[in-house]
Amino acid sequence: MTILGIDTSCDDTAIAVLEEKEGEFKVLSNVISSQVKLHQKYGGVYPSLAKREHKKNLPIVFEKALKKTGIKEVDYFAVTIGPGLDPCLWEGINFIKKRADKSIIPVNHMEAHILINFLEEKPEKVLPALSLVVSGGHTQLVLIKKIANYKIIGETRDDAAGECFDKTARILGLSYPGGPAIAKEAEEESSLSIDLPRPMINTKDYDFSFSGLKTAVLYDFKKRNKKVRESKEYIRAMAREIQQAIIDVLIKKTLKVAKEYEIENIILGGGVSANKKLGQQLRKNKEFKFWIPQPRLCTDNGLMIALTGYFNKDKAVKNFREIKSKPNLRLC
Repeated sequence: MTILGIDTSCDDTAIAVLEEKEGEFKVLSNVISSQVKLHQKYGGVYPSLAKREHKKNLPIVFEKALKKTGIKEVDYFAVTIGPGLDPCLWEGINFIKKRADKSIIPVNHMEAHILINFLEEKPEKVLPALSLVVSGGHTQLVLIKKIANYKIIGETRDDAAGECFDKTARILGLSYPGGPAIAKEAEEESSLSIDLPRPMINTKDYDFSFSGLKTAVLYDFKKRNKKVRESKEYIRAMAREIQQAIIDVLIKKTLKVAKEYEIENIILGGGVSANKKLGQQLRKNKEFKFWIPQPRLCTDNGLMIALTGYFNKDKAVKNFREIKSKPNLRLC
């Protein structure tokens, strides 16, 4: 069985082809056209620009992805229908509708970030599990009894972790996306010491809030004189503290849920899960087993859409009119 997956939920045009045979998966192609450089001057994704670039890049990426496989047709098509930027989602949906000659499987982008962990590991060996999904737009703790059986235990009330990285990076004059930019600066030593709050870290619930952290960074930045806030020492110290504050909250909340629900297996997904420090510090907790995708599979890609399509074959749609963009689509 071969499945072509396509994702245009944000600023990456991504298409991949996955082959399944007797329960084993083989990646035939995984092509991504990034728009990061185009959006850097805006400090974030500019929707109309992203839509235009998807329209231009989709035929090129599609042809390249198929050419790498050496096959002419696939058995299934899978496409992201949400959550994401509405204009961008429609580009991917309309593109595949014109080319699909068989059923199309609509895919939830957030579910795909979770299920990519099962590319090389059998679900039955991991589930039930707790999933920490951390991306630019979402921060969620999800209990998973089995595939398609999800329960959101906690989520962000305002800025997601990735969004906080982007906004604080912009304050410091660092490039977009903020997560990698801050992580890079945080690797360097600094003689300065900065203390930032860990919002909601000790609350009894499982929710997150990162807008207060962003505000604390802004206040600290404004109270410094121009020479200090533009210095490498300040930027490195602030980057290190921002990163650690976010990691501290993510880890404490995640382990709290795992302990209270007696879950041994924890799986990560989303762009922020590629943060090396997050993975390193999580794995210090030996009472749990952790699954974290390879960095290239943490960020948006077509492979996670193809794989999720495989696990949702029963949802394949033959009437393409039923497939519509759902920018605010929930996991459950």
